Amino acid sequence: MNKSGIFVFFGLTLCLALSACGPKAFTQGKYVDPNKITMLSDKFNENDMQLIVKKLVSSLVNDGAIGNLQEKPVMAIGKVSNRTSEHIDMKLLTDKLRKELIAVRRFRFIDIDSRGNLQEEYDYNKTSGNVDQSTVSDPRQIAVRYLVSGDIGSYVQTVGNDKLVYYKLTLNLTDVKTNEILWSDDKEVKKSFEKRTIGL
Repeated sequence: MNKSGIFVFFGLTLCLALSACGPKAFTQGKYVDPNKITMLSDKFNENDMQLIVKKLVSSLVNDGAIGNLQEKPVMAIGKVSNRTSEHIDMKLLTDKLRKELIAVRRFRFIDIDSRGNLQEEYDYNKTSGNVDQSTVSDPRQIAVRYLVSGDIGSYVQTVGNDKLVYYKLTLNLTDVKTNEILWSDDKEVKKSFEKRTIGL
């Protein structure tokens, strides 16, 4: 190979090396089944959430105490605290929990978070002078009788190249009138990971 050929060869090799080391971006995607379990990291993810919530909802609706409640009692999802060391979208979790319970068709639900918005809308309708008063709704709301609340905790154990991640979601069903806890249960998720070398 002559000198010019060698320069061309090394030039092409350098260009390929630079392009391989340049910035990368996620440019091509595809839809995946949201129910398919995929563990890309050791963090709490949507698969953990679905697994835990479905198990707890099944426990609640099949508990003997629920059979003694009044027909279609009024429930609300209260505070579910995050006691883990990582960020977890608790709104996403409580929304999922409420959705699964509503799907059972044995309860009526109100949204505690919307109370402020409802009151603001009623005040506007009543006092702004811009609304036909014959169409203004009665602001009285249905009282919550049963409140679902709880917390999620975790711990991480690392030994050598092995890592165990553990999450536990605990929920309680409380009678708001008497403050009696009618049902309580927790569900766990355990995931194990192995540290591997990444690269060439």
